[in-house]
Amino acid sequence: MSAIVLNEKMEKASELALPESFSGINPHNLYLYVKSAQAAQRANSATAKGRSEVRGGGKKPWAQKGGGRARAGSRRSPIFVGGGQAFGPSNNRNYDLKVNKKQKKLALNFALNEHAQNGSLFIVDTLEVTSGKTKDAAAIFKALNQRDVLIVKSILDEKTYLAFENLAPTYVVEANELNAYLAANYRSIVIDMGNSCR
Repeated sequence: MSAIVLNEKMEKASELALPESFSGINPHNLYLYVKSAQAAQRANSATAKGRSEVRGGGKKPWAQKGGGRARAGSRRSPIFVGGGQAFGPSNNRNYDLKVNKKQKKLALNFALNEHAQNGSLFIVDTLEVTSGKTKDAAAIFKALNQRDVLIVKSILDEKTYLAFENLAPTYVVEANELNAYLAANYRSIVIDMGNSCR
């Protein structure tokens, strides 16, 4: 599989073949990484008080015997209005899923290879917006003719970041921030020449 090399006008100039190690990877590695990334984003804020956490309920509601009713020890029982919730959600749950370093690398390589197969992996010599204006970034995005773009730069300068920040279909990251979840989440990727096939 090959990545498409673009010139300054964002037109196809040539192709760059990906290493052999990018092919033949089990897609399950990408599934595991995406599942782990989404689990890490969970707010984990859902919680409800159990019967031991609800205030009150110190006195027995009625006598144990003689009333003809079922015995009750506390008004904070889940069967009463205002009582604790039985088996409610807890924010103590740990959703983290472990993914090995080797699996992370395989997942990223698989995602990049899929983009190469679909013709949506692009490499440019330099991608920089010195003006810092969104309209200049929009012109670059329009020239790419893609639905959404993940832009990967070796060193992200402030002007380029500001130019693409308010452009909704684009997202700019540095090379060390690139991961399989981001790569799989966007329909096309543009990488600086210095970052290709890493």
